[in-house]
Amino acid sequence: MTATNESGQLINEINRLKKERRAVILAHNYQQTEIYEVADFIGDSLELARQAAKVASEMIVFCGVQFMAETAKLVNPERRVVLANPQAGCQMADMITAAGLLKKKAAMGEVLVVAYVNTPVTVKAEADVCCTSANAVRVVRSLPADRKILFVPDKNLARWVEVQTGREIIPWDGFCYVHAQFTTDDVRRARQEHPRALIVVHPECPLEVIQLADRVASTSGMVQMAAENEELVLGTEAGLCNRISREFPQCRCYPLRRTAICRNMKITRLQDVKRALLGEVPAVEIPEEVAIRARQALNRMLAIS
Repeated sequence: MTATNESGQLINEINRLKKERRAVILAHNYQQTEIYEVADFIGDSLELARQAAKVASEMIVFCGVQFMAETAKLVNPERRVVLANPQAGCQMADMITAAGLLKKKAAMGEVLVVAYVNTPVTVKAEADVCCTSANAVRVVRSLPADRKILFVPDKNLARWVEVQTGREIIPWDGFCYVHAQFTTDDVRRARQEHPRALIVVHPECPLEVIQLADRVASTSGMVQMAAENEELVLGTEAGLCNRISREFPQCRCYPLRRTAICRNMKITRLQDVKRALLGEVPAVEIPEEVAIRARQALNRMLAIS
């Protein structure tokens, strides 16, 4: 049996199991292209959180990373939520702990904590409000002007939000290793290689890269731009170009750097999804005392969005 035939058989099995188990499969934009074939919804962190909240089926299989599956469980606690590959973590989320955040808050005194969704659920429980890259500016603008803001854990996103809002923001010293690798030389090279392309970068990129680009957008914003442009260079995880090429064939899409790959996002495969649907993967569980406080921070974000 060829690899293509084997994948096709797996896709058919997964689609059958979805119906039997009354399951919905949510997938992040950075997933392997084979995962797109079985996903009921593909999106960024904000879109997936909103979609998870609306799921009426009995089970959510999440193709993404740990904090995303936790978020799905927070916004829809009555559903069984399973992360298809439980080994899919996030290096940026690992750069902060609840204990570390509590220590920082104690040292700073009165401060509002804005927690990027790329954080463990225990960190969200110690935050005042959450945000995503798509709504971080709106979230910060909604906060009282006389309060100090601690933004965790992405210092690059914090710097961009500070510029956009004019608010003084104290950043945590964390970053996304994928987006932090982009340089101004990458942008200059892209302009030479693709002079007609719109260069769009993610707000997790260093500020000097953002300032040289044409636009800054979350991955959902980039997908929307693909519907309106003939040529894009994207400063984000290279896999997003696969989704755009699949859904918008009229748009020529190039990664700003081909080596910009998130290892954790790429480890989920069809076989993992099948195992999750068969009940061979443990469900996401969050202690109720943590879930209550983390859910408050998430709900404040969703109300702003």
